[in-house]
Parts: sequence; C-alpha cells; structure tokens
Amino acid sequence: MRPQTIGDIVVSKLIEDVHAFDTMTGLPDAVPEVFESNRSWLAPHLYDFAADTLVLSFHTYIVRTPKHTILVDTCIGNDKERPWSEIWHQRSGPYLDQMIAMDVAPEDVDYVMCTHLHADHVGWNTRLLDGRWVPTFPNAKYIFSRQDYEHYQTSDPDDHSHNAFRDSVLPIVEAGQAVLIDDDFAIDDTVTILPTPGHTPGHYCIRLRSNGAEAILTGDLMHFGVQVARPDWSAVFCLDRVASAATRKTFVDAYAETDVLIMPAHFPGPTCGHIVGGDRGTWFRLKT
Repeated sequence: MRPQTIGDIVVSKLIEDVHAFDTMTGLPDAVPEVFESNRSWLAPHLYDFAADTLVLSFHTYIVRTPKHTILVDTCIGNDKERPWSEIWHQRSGPYLDQMIAMDVAPEDVDYVMCTHLHADHVGWNTRLLDGRWVPTFPNAKYIFSRQDYEHYQTSDPDDHSHNAFRDSVLPIVEAGQAVLIDDDFAIDDTVTILPTPGHTPGHYCIRLRSNGAEAILTGDLMHFGVQVARPDWSAVFCLDRVASAATRKTFVDAYAETDVLIMPAHFPGPTCGHIVGGDRGTWFRLKT
C-alpha cells in the first residue's frame, strides 16, 4: 500500500508478515462457489485462487496527523512465547528497523491504538529488555478498550490471548502508559473511535477525518476481502461470531457507495479501498 492522504493526515503501512490460511478453517461458513463468482475483484490480492487459500497480512498503520504520530495495532512482536503458533513463536524480525527506516523512532510515537487485545495486535507494545517486558514506545499513551481489558483480565490461562495479555498489555498498565477507554473516546476532532463489538467485546475501529476526507481503520471487523460480499461469514477468530456478523453487516451497508476509505488490518496487497454496492451485491474495490 502506498501512503494514503486523508486531508492533512498521512497513513502508511508497516508489514510484519504475510501468510496463507486454510479457507474452511478461517471461514467455517464459506462456500467455494462464492469465491469463484467474485473472482474479478478478489484476484489477485484478496484470495489465492491457485492454492485455494485465504491470505492474511499482519501490519501496523502509522498515522501522522499535524499534531501526533499514532500507531494502530502493533502486530505480533519479537521474542514472544506463542507455542501454539509456529509462525508467531519466538520471532526475531526487523519490525523496529523498518519503522525507523520510515522515519519513525520509538520515541516519536505519541499514541498506540489497539483496536482489540488479540496477540497479533499488541505484540510490539512491549519488547524484551534485560529479561523484562518494557514499553517499546516510551513516550506513548496506549489506548485499550476497557471492555477488552476487563475480559482478558479474567480470561482462561489456556486462552491463546492470555500470554499476550500478560506480556504485551499488563506491562503497559504497570508502566502507567495505558488509557482504558469507553465508547466515546477521541484524541481530537480528527481521530475518533467507532465501537464495533463482536470480534472481541470491546473491539473498535478508528475514524480519521480531515478537510472533508474520511477513512476508517477497521481492525478485525473483517479479516478477508470476501467478507465484504458475505458479511454473514465470521472468521473462526471471532469470540462472538453472531455479533461479529451483525456488526459487519451494519458497517458494510453504511459505507457502501461512499467516499470513505476503508483500511482493514489484514487485507494484503494494496489493502485499502472502497465498499461498492449495486445489483451484484457488495464488493471491495482496492485502491491501487
């Protein structure tokens, strides 16, 4: 994705990883024929037709407003104990070097906004230093949903997100850098949140507005492009698949045929685009 300009705001994408995911595992309600009937826009980026697999990108959005530098979702992280995922366990990648190459040092970040508290959205909140997890971005306020925080505070230790909560969320709270938010939070009139529960209890999207332009960073409201055409298909990762589908359907209906730029957390390739509606149903037009 090329840097996108929304009025006076510039959004860039920092990719940590991209990998394939089995279709029926990721979307248990999926029907193969739907992919084929939507090939014209799913190919080549949003679905791998040769392998019949979904494609997931794991990336952070770097949002630069005239006043602030904001990171949205901090991916997987290095050195994390994730024994249930070969791809995520004890990673050692160049994420911070890539960020610095994009002219953003850890000290420059004013806010870290985590759309929810799953392991692949909080990983770089912390880094391992002298055997301790410390905030990666020492001057930042970290914006966490209060509902998500309370949910994972009492989660089952066997839950895959429990390790992430302990090593990537609690150290931020203990350092005094966390801000637990409710549904009405805003950084200023250009950066606000849009509550979108279902994937997690407190999941939120981020709305950017500047000089008449608007974009929404959707987090895991949708994981895969095909969900624009079939918002009733929830990913296996959603805690409440019924609520997630209802929230997604409302969102797709609200933003179809508008000028609002949609920026999902996991779409690969050009990533961002617009929801299109019409006789053929809803679909996603990538902005190339």
